[in-house]
Amino acid sequence: MQELQNQITTYEAEIKSFSPANAIDLEAYRIRFLGTKGIVKQIFSEMKNVPVAQKKEAGQLLNAFKILAEERFEAFAHLQSTETDTKESLDISLPGVAIPLGTRHPLRMVENKIVSIFEKLGFSIATGPEVEDDWHNFTSLNMPENHTARDMQDTFYVASNPDWVLRTHTSSAQARVMERGELPVRVICPGRVYRNETISARAHCFFHQCEGLYVDKGVSFADLKQTLYYFVTEMFGAETKVRFRPSYFPFTEPSAEMDISCTVCGGSGCGLCKHTGWVEILGCGMVHPNMLRNFEIDPEIYTGFAFGMGVERITQIKYQVNDLRLYSQNDVRFLRQFQSIE
Repeated sequence: MQELQNQITTYEAEIKSFSPANAIDLEAYRIRFLGTKGIVKQIFSEMKNVPVAQKKEAGQLLNAFKILAEERFEAFAHLQSTETDTKESLDISLPGVAIPLGTRHPLRMVENKIVSIFEKLGFSIATGPEVEDDWHNFTSLNMPENHTARDMQDTFYVASNPDWVLRTHTSSAQARVMERGELPVRVICPGRVYRNETISARAHCFFHQCEGLYVDKGVSFADLKQTLYYFVTEMFGAETKVRFRPSYFPFTEPSAEMDISCTVCGGSGCGLCKHTGWVEILGCGMVHPNMLRNFEIDPEIYTGFAFGMGVERITQIKYQVNDLRLYSQNDVRFLRQFQSIE
């Protein structure tokens, strides 16, 4: 009996001095004293060794020890409940908080749509550098030095080397494809281009183009028209009318500009079509023989067609965005309007 009392006295001193810092310390205390193999149960098992005459006194002593151990645990139970409440408050079975969805930029959506249409016709994507040399940007495209066609484009020249420019059209990517000499060629070239122009609602110092090139044996103007008819039908609808007007481009001959019936007024006349009922969307033509010769392609054997369109122009027609500056201002009020589109 005396030995049992000495053990209890020792453990009581330990219990009274116990002061946990967190739930981990409290759990360690519970396991040590109140667990299934804890000290309280071990001491209670000593009752079998206590003489019968002293069992009542021993029982009272053990019960008091157990109550002390439990009360000390309960005194710090708030540490355990705080952590438990935090864990229980996170119900992983509930739907998560919705993250606001972004959207693709309208120019990117239209560019992707243009590319996908021509990919269905067997065109592959070709790209090139935005800083180009004079040969790929001008000379190889039938615009030699002092050619009047260079005046049609206000060019940004690289100050350290006047032979290098910010490309004025993605035709330079077509030139790089043709110089590989791998025929036939059927590519669509999307990308950003630069012109030294005053920024306004109708002009910008940079914009985006998608240009196409097809070179093979027996390619005709009829092939060009049929390709562009298909594009217009896929982009604007089967009811859209098309017309071609003669034009001039140094790298094509004959050359034409293509108009479509106004998608806003249906041809009756409005601000978008300048009350003509028609809207210009691209330039095109048969690849000039001089351009083919520049890349050692025999124009007596191979012919081809090329076309080019401004992505901003197509976006303006499709979504009636009349100010080019909106595309590059990063105004979320403008961009959010396209969240539900495509």
